[in-house]
Amino acid sequence: MSLFESPFFQDAYAQLESAGGIMNMDPNVLERLKYPKRALQVSVPIRLDDGTVKVFEGYRVQHNMTLGPGKGGVRYHHHVSLSETAALAMLMTFKNSLVGLPLGGAKGGIKVDPNDLSRQELQALTRRYTTEISMIIGPEKDIPAPDIGTNGQTMAWMMDTFSQMNGYAIPGVVTGKPIAIGGSVGRAESTGKGLAFCVNFAYEHLGKTIGPNTTVAIHGFGKVGVPAAQDLYSQGAKIVAVSDYTGGVYAKNGLNVPSLVEWMKNNRTLEGYPEADKITNAELLALDVDVLAPAAIDGVITKDNMHTIRAKMIAEGANGPLTKEAVEFLTDKGCFIIPDILCNSGGVIVSYFEWVQGIASFFWDLDTVNKKLHGVMKEAFDRVMATQKKHKCNMKQAAFIASLDRLQGAMRLRGMWPG
Repeated sequence: MSLFESPFFQDAYAQLESAGGIMNMDPNVLERLKYPKRALQVSVPIRLDDGTVKVFEGYRVQHNMTLGPGKGGVRYHHHVSLSETAALAMLMTFKNSLVGLPLGGAKGGIKVDPNDLSRQELQALTRRYTTEISMIIGPEKDIPAPDIGTNGQTMAWMMDTFSQMNGYAIPGVVTGKPIAIGGSVGRAESTGKGLAFCVNFAYEHLGKTIGPNTTVAIHGFGKVGVPAAQDLYSQGAKIVAVSDYTGGVYAKNGLNVPSLVEWMKNNRTLEGYPEADKITNAELLALDVDVLAPAAIDGVITKDNMHTIRAKMIAEGANGPLTKEAVEFLTDKGCFIIPDILCNSGGVIVSYFEWVQGIASFFWDLDTVNKKLHGVMKEAFDRVMATQKKHKCNMKQAAFIASLDRLQGAMRLRGMWPG
């Protein structure tokens, strides 16, 4: 698949051009942002437990590093491709710029279903992938983090491999690490917590309050969806439906979120959960709820199903869950959309905090991390709302414009080499 082939990349590209047109962006800067700075494709051979050798496709794409080192997750998923990784790296550039971080945009991944591999095979895969991309990553170059299919253990293996190659411990090469080896408290739940913060900001903006009459459906009950559900549930919201790749569960009067979380810990999927009705992912997306949080993968709300969406507010917990066409259609219907580069930025913000804490060798408590996260996200939310009001555009366009305004200024100041 070529760089521009996937619908996801094409949609990100269209969002960039749309925002650039509204803000009358410098065409030379816009042209540079259409292409990644660097895209590395690698072969990742490992010996499986049965003694056979299998080769996997791996990628690391660095989109733009004007603001600082590259930053973005590593995804283990069977749909990973160069085009998808490039689109995600582009979104990371805009996300980091929007929330004011001194970081560029990058993304990585391996085309693999991690559920098909043993722990030893996953470790071998991770270590070999790290060696193959080692020349372009590092604390001052590009800093990977967890994403779909990866976690703190994956980051520990990456950090150890990179450190072994250099002869000394380099914890700053990745973020999202376990706390015992330089991770930050609050990092694991930060993306979901940031989503909950954004829902609160939006409710405050609309003059509403989250409470027992607030109904919420979450598509993707994983690393983002679980903490978001826990946070909103603790505020009194009624979580009526959640789902994963096996399907969803629904309870009109609200699900018992602690019970669901315990079930997931023991069973790893929602399948078979006995205390609610079973529904499909398509049915969950179409529920008549106050807040819908698509928090799994990209492209779940498109021209094919956007007419079925009845939610009053959509909080984009995943990267690109709504296509450009769906955003425009649902905005026209009166749906308040919190765009992904704002709504799911909590993870990269606390990853930045982890990186800073590691450099200083001084670590913060959870209250400090969450207060700083809240402050950064509130400032970004207010900037998006001000941009939306100024340009009279939709929220997705406003988020891109606010991001591109900062990025354009930095790119003009640095200039282009050679001139």
